[in-house]
Amino acid sequence: MPKRILSGTVVSDKPEKTVVVRVERRVKHPLYGKIIKLSKKYHAHDEDNAFKAGEQVRIEECSPISKLKSWKVIDRIGAAKAAVVEIEDKAPQPTEDKAAKAATKAKAGTKKTAQAEDAAPADA
Repeated sequence: MPKRILSGTVVSDKPEKTVVVRVERRVKHPLYGKIIKLSKKYHAHDEDNAFKAGEQVRIEECSPISKLKSWKVIDRIGAAKAAVVEIEDKAPQPTEDKAAKAATKAKAGTKKTAQAEDAAPADA
């Protein structure tokens, strides 16, 4: 019987000589007919600890290695996508535009409250 080969994304590489691979598949919902994604996680053997989280890999079915591992990593399909890191200033200084907007809002708020106070005694 041929061995199954699946492809997925490495989710975790923390255990020693093991990676957790999430394999997604698309199925049609039996009642509604919408295409949905279902995923399953497989523990796969990685002898050299060569694969990192985020990489696309292919895994192959093998004889059980441990309680959870009955798959081994064959090869890497794609590298991990690099995360964009932005460095921000610790205390951003307000610009003149922001200060001007805040002052206008404060003035508008005081005008509204003054108008509300003027209108309240007139009604009484």
